[in-house]
Amino acid sequence: MSLYVELLRHLSLIIRKPYVAVDMVLLRKDGSFVLVKRAFEPYAGCWALPGGLAEYGKSLEESAVREAKEETGLDVEIVRVLDVFSNPERDPRGHVVSVCFLAREKGGELRAGSDAQEVNAFREVPPQFAFDHEDLLRKIIKDIT
Repeated sequence: MSLYVELLRHLSLIIRKPYVAVDMVLLRKDGSFVLVKRAFEPYAGCWALPGGLAEYGKSLEESAVREAKEETGLDVEIVRVLDVFSNPERDPRGHVVSVCFLAREKGGELRAGSDAQEVNAFREVPPQFAFDHEDLLRKIIKDIT
């Protein structure tokens, strides 16, 4: 486990408060959805929904828009909250509560950001997911179709 992951896990145990993250099902104009392949641990090399920890002093929606741009190169519009995922075991770095948004592509160019090995658009759910994102994606696809 990397030093960063260990530090977050220990801070979570000391502070005993969950972190807040944003994730999103990001739909492209052609109806496909965007996933990022993680460059760093935990789950380096696995596919994940675009997202990350919320930024202090910013709304969750602002944090989601920022994460989308940083990780995928796309400008997005937040449509709505899809669900909240709060299983304390969902992230090895500690207790992370994720608010998952539905977002639509507005512009930009699909490209991998600094913390992604790769970014791609899919019409089918690929193998090898990070965290609980495969379950999240399958649940949400079922709910919105």
